[in-house]
Amino acid sequence: MPQGTTAGAERGATPGDALPGPRPVALLLPGQGSQHNRMAAGLYEWDPVFTEAMDTVFDALGAVGSRIRDDWLAEEPEVCLDEVSRAQPLLFAVDHALGRMVRSWGVETVALLGHSAGELAAGVLAGIIALPDAAREMWDRADRLSRMPPGGMLAVASPPDGLAPFLRDDVVVGAVNGPRQTMLSGPSEPLSEVTAQLRAAGFTCQEVRATTAFHSPAVSGAVHTGAFSAVRLRPPATPLWSAYAVGPLGAALATDPAFWARHPVDPVLFGPALDGLLDSADLFLVESGPAQGLTTLARRHHRVRRGFSSATALLPPVSLGDEADRRSVGEAVRRMRAEGHLLPELSG
Repeated sequence: MPQGTTAGAERGATPGDALPGPRPVALLLPGQGSQHNRMAAGLYEWDPVFTEAMDTVFDALGAVGSRIRDDWLAEEPEVCLDEVSRAQPLLFAVDHALGRMVRSWGVETVALLGHSAGELAAGVLAGIIALPDAAREMWDRADRLSRMPPGGMLAVASPPDGLAPFLRDDVVVGAVNGPRQTMLSGPSEPLSEVTAQLRAAGFTCQEVRATTAFHSPAVSGAVHTGAFSAVRLRPPATPLWSAYAVGPLGAALATDPAFWARHPVDPVLFGPALDGLLDSADLFLVESGPAQGLTTLARRHHRVRRGFSSATALLPPVSLGDEADRRSVGEAVRRMRAEGHLLPELSG
């Protein structure tokens, strides 16, 4: 990983100055809450690398793969994409396929940082786990999670410490996305009670698009300790900054099946992991997934606001049609070229 340099300081002080070269690219891979109908569908059968990567996931899933594909491409899916049986495998597939597409342009990705389901996609791109194995493990996880009692997640504009008086055994901090961006998680009824208490106390809250209490003890019954034990796990070939380990994933943890199996119940510490990543180097961050949630978080970071690093998204914030998906990718390519990266003309 290239370290922060004097050139990075010059970026922050005088962003118009000539620079020694483009900042290296790191991918941000989003998770639950980013999904929406037909996310990235405009790239399917338009970009061959994206299409092949998506089809590899659907093929690995067997019979259920074709049903997931149909719901993904449908204007009105039979199973809502917010349901865990659709959101999780499709987020994984889209994140990975977009990452593959970026690499097909000749871009070297020097780091990967995923959020929730995005970390498993990052694991594939990092060379830790083969795509078909990861797809099957993701489906096994989603299937188990779908049998858990109804739950949800709540985004609160507060640091975690400020929410301590409202936490309970069944409502916990599920994710920390930034200094004042915390997500709570829990079963539906207890989470609703805590939401009402927080709003009465003047906190700004927003429900996350989730029907399951991800990253909380409520889903511990879905954690299968034997998961990942039958697949080959390798040390990362590309640095993976883990939002669970809050730092670069070493060989020991990357090859530990229990680490990957516990992801649904463990908290996601994306904000602290992003701090470490941006403190390590001046980077051009590319959100490799649907919506623009991680790009928004990154642009609020002081290293990005001061110009040391930059962040851009591949896709629109919501589904705006196939042409909008393609135009958005084209805009991202133009921004990368402006940064100094040599990219080919898009073939689609």
